[in-house]
Amino acid sequence: MADLITTDLVTLGWRERLALPQLGINLLKAKLDTGARSSSLHVDTLEEFQRDGVTWLRFTMHVGRRQPVHMSCEAPALDRRAVTDTGGRRTERWFIRSEVQLAGQRFSTDINLTNRRHMLFPFLLGRSALSGRFAVDPARSYTQSRPQTVASDLP
Repeated sequence: MADLITTDLVTLGWRERLALPQLGINLLKAKLDTGARSSSLHVDTLEEFQRDGVTWLRFTMHVGRRQPVHMSCEAPALDRRAVTDTGGRRTERWFIRSEVQLAGQRFSTDINLTNRRHMLFPFLLGRSALSGRFAVDPARSYTQSRPQTVASDLP
């Protein structure tokens, strides 16, 4: 008989709702992807600029499907790295570090900025962010209530 492994990890579904409070995003639908190493956020436009000798990124996106809200965000650039997509194509992408609020937890993770216009979800939460925090049950979805972001969380 195989030993059962017990864990204190919260089990989530393959899709969930989360918040990116440092970016002013209170609600975002996300695909949880244990096959993807990094997390990805859809952006419509992206430009780099200098602020006090540090590279920053300014990007825009639309949040929501029924009544999309145009968002404009800024964050310090963390790095620029090669990312291989599911089709095996390697591209250079900008990364930022931002807090994620999900399942009553807040944690920082690296997020690459890319065009996900043709994807169903604007945010993909990869295994680096999931590891040690959550288990994913692909038979479940939207297991958590919507994130509750308070005014003090907003930039």
